[in-house]
Amino acid sequence: MAERADDRLLRLLGIVAYLDGAGPVPVADLAKRFGTTPAQIQKDVDALWVSGTPGYWPDDLIDFDAASIDRGVVHLTEARGMTRPLRLGTREAVALVAALRAMKATDAVQADPARSAVVESALGKLTDATGEAASAVDVRLAPGGDRQVVAAISSALVARHRLRIRYVTSSDVVSERDVDPVRLHTQDEFAYLAAWCYRAAAPRTFRVDRILEAVETDIPVQEHPGVGEPSAEIDFAALFAGGSSPLATIRFAPRARWFAEEVPVESVRNLPDGDFEVTLRVTNPGWLRSTLIQLAPYVRSVSPRSLADDVAGTAAEALAVYGEDAAAQDAAQDPSVQDSAARDEATSRIRH
Repeated sequence: MAERADDRLLRLLGIVAYLDGAGPVPVADLAKRFGTTPAQIQKDVDALWVSGTPGYWPDDLIDFDAASIDRGVVHLTEARGMTRPLRLGTREAVALVAALRAMKATDAVQADPARSAVVESALGKLTDATGEAASAVDVRLAPGGDRQVVAAISSALVARHRLRIRYVTSSDVVSERDVDPVRLHTQDEFAYLAAWCYRAAAPRTFRVDRILEAVETDIPVQEHPGVGEPSAEIDFAALFAGGSSPLATIRFAPRARWFAEEVPVESVRNLPDGDFEVTLRVTNPGWLRSTLIQLAPYVRSVSPRSLADDVAGTAAEALAVYGEDAAAQDAAQDPSVQDSAARDEATSRIRH
């Protein structure tokens, strides 16, 4: 799985701060301390070696002892001020206090004593330094998820173990699944678990307050490239947030049930013939349009009519382009086309 940029930045800053006080450290020991590989530490040192303060001349860059690197030891010789205490303005400090109080209230932090202690310590120091301004900050998050469930998820994420969960969908369907947990995050008032679901054989996002039971197994998680990365993940909560957004009602065949499980919908209604109907608020019509086109075999009806016409129009345009390209392909390959100019035009259309 590709490493997130913010995770690497945190490690890079941590390496500089640690080496500034620890002195020369063997690459293997540094890798063990930061939970990575010696090869990655070497890449991190190479990146830090060309980093520094504005100007970025040799005397402005973070520096290491090259001879020590050749011996497998990392020796920081110039931190370029990277370890100086951070000075915050009042507004910056208050923003951090608000963020830390929000973080402290999350299930992921409350379920992990070590993580909770770190947040509490940082919050206490920052609150003392900020003074009266911090007392004006009041952050409250809606609770979500059973404490034992969150504890099992947090433990499995740290140990990289597979989870066995019982999950109830928005349509009150309960299922048991084996999942490889990837990331626990919050969006608005809900916490979500990004994971690889073996039942679906695909990535899935589970709302934590809908996980009825979670059991950590001793099975190591497998690598699933791209799963859980923000760049690869669809933020459904953001796509469908906003009480003023227009409502859409869609009727699906049973095989599209995943839609009601993955997308935060307003309501789900099960119909006597096995179909189901969802109502949702839409702030990203483009995403919904493309999704409905992909799910076309399972879409029974769409309202309002303007949305249905939009989807149908886009699909018709795509089919028209496909038809023209198919005709051009046939013309380019048809030996009966004797006109070289016509054949060249058809070939050019396929290429462009």
